[in-house]
Amino acid sequence: MKTLSLFLGVSLLLFACGGNTDYEVGNKTTMEVNEIFDAGDIVKGEKITAVFTIKNTGDYPLVIGEVKGSCSCTVADYPEDPIAPGQEGKISAHVNTDQVEAGLLNKSVRIVANTNPSVKQVLIKANIIRK
Repeated sequence: MKTLSLFLGVSLLLFACGGNTDYEVGNKTTMEVNEIFDAGDIVKGEKITAVFTIKNTGDYPLVIGEVKGSCSCTVADYPEDPIAPGQEGKISAHVNTDQVEAGLLNKSVRIVANTNPSVKQVLIKANIIRK
């Protein structure tokens, strides 16, 4: 019985000391991001893929909680893992121009992260022309 108790105690201790992947909630950091993506002239129906590079310029891991386009025609992908201080990540936002009118396009993408302020907006610009 003592052997089993010792084995369980050591096992618990080893599993509890696994990799250091703990993140403290509430630690604010800073980030730099290119705020405007200008796609230029785009033929209506083409898909725009805007890539925004984010750099963690703070002292704590940058955690992106949400990235959301201003309308249903804009969908974004973002890094789910925290970005370490000094490292970069990429946000890709895709705009389906089938669903927009010809002319000047301005779509915003909202980034929510553990920064102060916690919300940052970036902009996708284009001139949509008819085929």
